[in-house]
Amino acid sequence: MSIPETAPTAGRSRARANGWVKSVLRFLVVIVTTYLGLLAVTFFIGRVIPIDPVLAVLGDRAPAHVVERTRELMGFNKPLYEQFYIYVRDALTGNFGTSVLTTNPVMADIRRVFPATLELATLGTIIGSLIGVPLGVLAAVKRGSIADQIVRVVGLVGYSVPIFWLALLSLLFFYAKLRWVAYPGRIDIVYEYSFTPITGLYLVDSLWQGQWDVFRDVFRHIILPASLLGYFSLAYISRMTRSFMLNELSQEYIVAARAKGLSETRIIWGHALRNAAVPLVTVIALSYAGLLEGSVLTETVFAWPGLGLYITNSLQNADMNAVLGGTIVIGSVFIAINILSDLLYRTLDPRTRAR
Repeated sequence: MSIPETAPTAGRSRARANGWVKSVLRFLVVIVTTYLGLLAVTFFIGRVIPIDPVLAVLGDRAPAHVVERTRELMGFNKPLYEQFYIYVRDALTGNFGTSVLTTNPVMADIRRVFPATLELATLGTIIGSLIGVPLGVLAAVKRGSIADQIVRVVGLVGYSVPIFWLALLSLLFFYAKLRWVAYPGRIDIVYEYSFTPITGLYLVDSLWQGQWDVFRDVFRHIILPASLLGYFSLAYISRMTRSFMLNELSQEYIVAARAKGLSETRIIWGHALRNAAVPLVTVIALSYAGLLEGSVLTETVFAWPGLGLYITNSLQNADMNAVLGGTIVIGSVFIAINILSDLLYRTLDPRTRAR
């Protein structure tokens, strides 16, 4: 009896292993294809824009023989497919060339400015999630009420109002009038040269080193731009939370839970929101990625020395190495966050693992 029972079990194990291997291979193919597509788009953008990268380095008055020699050294005289191969090879090793604006390697500049964007977007996402999820739940539970209408209007304003206009009004009101926040920038000049960051995340570093005066100053600088980003994240998260909760509250298991006499609080927060949290993870992850790539205007208005401001300044100075390098980094982060959200989705929802 043991042999007939063991054979089907071994067959099922092999089938599961093969399915897992195929799933991993498909996953890797999607990642590689997406990243190559990103590199292809940035490569051809760099070739079709009316900016000569050689003249951007040498200037308009450089002699013709110097221009040709530099063009040869930079590889722009090679066939397009060979230029693309070199471009992909350098990008995979983190070599995006030298910035014309700063004369530093682009990757070194990105390592310097990216923590500022990461800290700003992270705090904005935390604010948006902590407020947006409860507001979405409230709107779903009180569907059609005044509370629901208020939440929907708040979300609509978040989608409609240009962020640079709201940023300027916020600076006028909270900084110029009330003096509740610090002036644009990331840290006061008093602490800029006495404070030594470790990770580049000033809030974390100041807490780690026990410098509470620096922490308070950094917090007063970051709270307003982070709140603005959090508000726009809130608008998206609250709307999606409301939609997910309305779908869950109409399910049969909610009717069964009420029939069993469970409290409304337990039904809403312990059952409906728990099931709605599965797709909500993806929503929050995409919102976070959107703040990482879309905080250019916020960083510009608040003089925040992050990746968005770096790309903006580089674009204004025709520094295409820095622009394309920053674009690739942002695209890579977006791909990584999408992959992470997909993995979390599969972890939280057993039905996706079964497919």
